[in-house]
Amino acid sequence: MLVLRSALLFVLAAVFEIGGAWLVWQGVRGDGSGGGGRGWIWIGAGVIALGAYGFVATLQPDGEFGRILAAYGGIFVAGSIVWGMVADGYRPDRWDVTGALVCLAGMALIMYAPRGH
Repeated sequence: MLVLRSALLFVLAAVFEIGGAWLVWQGVRGDGSGGGGRGWIWIGAGVIALGAYGFVATLQPDGEFGRILAAYGGIFVAGSIVWGMVADGYRPDRWDVTGALVCLAGMALIMYAPRGH
């Protein structure tokens, strides 16, 4: 049950962090068509989402900051690719997918490997 809770918290954290970064990106750069950004409201929403990410990370059952953030890195990599696919129509190639799977495997080792304590 702790692993399921932890995994759900990682997904929620990814939505806030990746979503927040995407909102700031859209606010500053827009959709990439050269028309400029979408403005301060998008940037402000992104900053709020990024702050929420920081809070959600503290809810992890494990109390080791370094472990949580290192493990989250794998979620961030894979989640960013998925976000790009859904939000921007990004088409990952086999190396993107392979790299994301390697990151998720590393995340699982860091976070959920049995420890002797």
